Amino acid sequence: MEDSSAAAIIDARGIVTGWSEGARQLTGHPAAEVVGRSVRHLLAEDVAPEAVSARAGTVMVRHRDGYLVGLRVRACAVAGGEGRPDGFVLTAAVPGRAETSLAGRAFQQASISMSVFDTGQRYLRLNDAACQVMGVSEESLLGRHFPQTVEEAAHSRGFDWHLRHVVETGLPLRYESFTGAPALNREHAWVTEMWPVRDADGGLVGTALAAYDSTEHYWARQRLALLNEAAAAIGTTLDVVRTAEELIGVVVPRFADFASVDLFDWVLGAQEAPAAAAEEIALRRVAHGSVSEGTPEAAVHLGDVDVYPAFSPIARAMRESRAVVSQAGEPAFMRWVAERNSRSPRGRPYREGAHSMMAVPLRARGITLGVAVAVRVAQPDDYGDDDAVFAEELASRAAVCVDNARRFARERSTALALQHSLLPRGMPGQAAVEVAHRYLPSGSAAGIGGDWFDVIPLSGSRVALVVGDVVGHGIPSSATMGRLVTAVRTLADVDLPPDELLTHLDDLVTHLASDDLGDEVAEVGATCLYAVYDPVARRLHLAAAGHPAPALVLPDGSARLIPMSAGPPLGVGGLPFEATELQLPEGSLVALYTDGLVEDRHRDVDHATDELCRTLTVPADSLDALCDSVLKAVLPEEPSDDVALLLARTRALGADQVATWDITQDPAQVAVIRQAATDRLAAWGLEETAFVTELVVSELVTNAIRYGAPPVQLRLIRDRALICEVSDGSSTSPHLRRAHQDDEGGRGLLLVAQLTQRWGSRQTSRGKTIWCEQALTPLF
Repeated sequence: MEDSSAAAIIDARGIVTGWSEGARQLTGHPAAEVVGRSVRHLLAEDVAPEAVSARAGTVMVRHRDGYLVGLRVRACAVAGGEGRPDGFVLTAAVPGRAETSLAGRAFQQASISMSVFDTGQRYLRLNDAACQVMGVSEESLLGRHFPQTVEEAAHSRGFDWHLRHVVETGLPLRYESFTGAPALNREHAWVTEMWPVRDADGGLVGTALAAYDSTEHYWARQRLALLNEAAAAIGTTLDVVRTAEELIGVVVPRFADFASVDLFDWVLGAQEAPAAAAEEIALRRVAHGSVSEGTPEAAVHLGDVDVYPAFSPIARAMRESRAVVSQAGEPAFMRWVAERNSRSPRGRPYREGAHSMMAVPLRARGITLGVAVAVRVAQPDDYGDDDAVFAEELASRAAVCVDNARRFARERSTALALQHSLLPRGMPGQAAVEVAHRYLPSGSAAGIGGDWFDVIPLSGSRVALVVGDVVGHGIPSSATMGRLVTAVRTLADVDLPPDELLTHLDDLVTHLASDDLGDEVAEVGATCLYAVYDPVARRLHLAAAGHPAPALVLPDGSARLIPMSAGPPLGVGGLPFEATELQLPEGSLVALYTDGLVEDRHRDVDHATDELCRTLTVPADSLDALCDSVLKAVLPEEPSDDVALLLARTRALGADQVATWDITQDPAQVAVIRQAATDRLAAWGLEETAFVTELVVSELVTNAIRYGAPPVQLRLIRDRALICEVSDGSSTSPHLRRAHQDDEGGRGLLLVAQLTQRWGSRQTSRGKTIWCEQALTPLF
């Protein structure tokens, strides 16, 4: 028999009667040690000799050196004289010799790793691909248990468990794992098919497997999953720095051991991009992260500016608008690392362990915003072309989020500047009320709203208190708010009652919407509360257009919302506005506010207004301190809308500050009234104003008697200014005109306008009032 195969002859009792040289080479046992002995001494399992033929195919034999050898055995029965089996001739191919059958060659040459195990998880057969993965020859594995051939690890225990599971259940299974192999220097992804092997009678005699290296598919799926995760994790806020931090959180540690995001300063300043770019690129570090605690790879502190020379991979990536991959040893990479390490000695040099780097520009809407850098230190694989494609896609998504945050910041800054320019910076001088206010812009993604407040001095020492809220957010809302602020001040100067003023304002909002959208009225509007307080009569007149009712705290400490009928929001049209009037004792506190203070989707409005009323009754050192207390107690933790708060404590002008005379329709009364006014000025110590006051009183009283209708009344008010009011029953308003040289009259109002600080007229329920003011030293 040739050495290419091993042969042995056993008789019917299991005694070896023949032993070839090939058998000696295969098992290490010479013929002298085997012939004449039972075959059980050679077999690894205790089986009957006649069972050997039944196991034709695979047999485990114990080598002379002690280890097991799996043999592919063929058995041929030898008949005796009576035709009964008298023994067996066993042949076994020597492992490593060329396969002769087509099926054997297909198995041995398969491109995927294939192995065969017995029911005890011992190797019986491996093809060439499996031997390459294991890094050893087939001879060194045959007969050995699988756990003995790999390092102890969780994945090896899982693989062994699946092998045993196939034997126990007799069912095939699919097993996916990410693990290394003895001959591989890094971990690979494997898809392994395991199935039971049965003999001709259906008995389970082993387990076969085929393992497919799916590493490329695995990483492709990982990159796709990372992109999907990035879509949800990046851009959760409209904050540039937070968006950069979210990008780092996605990249480290799954894609890079260290990563950083650097942006241009104009991006952080919410400005526009400069027209031209410099050769050296100066970027500000906004975020970085590392698998190592303390981010030792970062040579730049957060918030610091780093300058990238033109030859660096970072500058090249931004110049070419694509991902640039650099590996350790490349001249450009090493030059940049050396230059960087020389400027940043405190950081851990990149040359210590970093073997691959990728710089990806952050571009959105055709504009480069900055760069993201990824570095691999511990991960064994260098960045490749697939990684560059993935990084560009990830950077593109992140750049859009950064640009959205930048645009939001710019629009918010513009809207906030516009809003602040329109809100009152200092309260105008007036004696009717003591005021304090607060305005808090919204920090939500919706942007700044159109909330506003105002304090407008009116004639007769009265004052108008205004709060409003424009529907919507952003610059359009702030611009609309500016229009309404101007309109309210203009209408207030006409001295319209609150309900009439809101009617005119409602028409204005409707016209504004029509102008913006042609014939289609926009589904936007505004709310407004307009109140007028008279410190002489101590009465408050107010009307609302879809706005929350103000809170009132009386001097006795009781607090409540002012009952009033709020009309529809401005811009709806078609419904009237109703005014409410109430008498207020001196020292009453009126709180006007926008809905952002009390309305929130997570709490009850009634509870919030109750808390507002309770907080307003708590003693405070000043109205400013009370404003802060209200905001702390009532404001939601995360306000979703702007908040405007205006507190006003009423004052009163006593009888010693007001003088009133009723006048009959007799021209002779002019001299009498003039003298009475002079006497009152002397009693007030205002003799220096007597000359002008006499002229003003004579002119206004004369006009009222001559052109007006009864009743005629004169009222002097000593406030911050000396106010002279003449009322009559006619609704016809006078007009200032310049008299020609040959005119005998027509100069009266012209004299009044030239001699006084301000003058005007207002309609009353019984006619009109002509008033003028002379400047005095403020009393309050």
